[in-house]
Amino acid sequence: MRVREGKMAWQGFETYYRIVEPESAARDKASLVLLHGGPGSTHNYFELLDELAEASGRSIVMYDQLGCGLSWDDRMAGMPELWQAGTWLDELARLREDLGLAHVHLLGQSWGGMLAIMYLCDRKARGVESVILSSTLASASLWSAEGHRRLRYLSAQEQEAYARAEASGRFDDPEFRAAEARLMELFSAGEPDGDSPECLRRPKRSGREAYVCAWGDNELMPSGTLAGYEYAGRLDEVSCPALVISGTQDLCSPLVAKQLADGIADSRWELFANCRHMCFAEDRTRYLDLLCEWLAKRR
Repeated sequence: MRVREGKMAWQGFETYYRIVEPESAARDKASLVLLHGGPGSTHNYFELLDELAEASGRSIVMYDQLGCGLSWDDRMAGMPELWQAGTWLDELARLREDLGLAHVHLLGQSWGGMLAIMYLCDRKARGVESVILSSTLASASLWSAEGHRRLRYLSAQEQEAYARAEASGRFDDPEFRAAEARLMELFSAGEPDGDSPECLRRPKRSGREAYVCAWGDNELMPSGTLAGYEYAGRLDEVSCPALVISGTQDLCSPLVAKQLADGIADSRWELFANCRHMCFAEDRTRYLDLLCEWLAKRR
């Protein structure tokens, strides 16, 4: 396989992209475009899917969304108006145009899946052959409710720290941050260690500004520009085939995933046992096999 990197000039900034190409790609196969989470998580973890290019015979396109990683610019620090859905929707449309991606498959993980749903419903995007919705959501309110339900897995002291922070709106309490870290360890991911793949250990510029402004201070209490994200009643507008992927210990609880699968007419749901929010990292072999099977049946 070959890896090609570049930057796309856009709105006075630059969007970094990375394309993994198989040695012999079929011209008629649509590329797979990967939409990372966050907002602000960067493309890095998607490098775990590099071998999918050779296995599927198609190009894999990943990029750092504006506001994080290699698409960060210090001038953005004073521009909170950037961190709304329209910015990232326009960026995705421009990237497809710039790279000549007339036909694509989309894979959105976490926030990236929200972006894919908005792109299909609000922008009526053309040329999307299928969408893979990985550990994502259709409703911010259900995501919050399920997150709060799972607080029962924390200690009484940790639950109290969450309650105090939510009541006061102050999230700088060390006890709250410790409780938050424990919840993320249980349902999102642990900290990379020396045995973790390099792409997970690599230093990166996370988009904390984008995350706080767009979503909020923490996962359970959306308060930013995406707080009103409610697409459960519009999932029938997703007209392409959809593969829903989630883990049993995922922030995307089985109820959240079921809402997606039930709402999209042409959908399939695959539940990964014992996986948290990054199924592609915690059961990589099954994840890659599933994507190969899904893509093999399509353009």
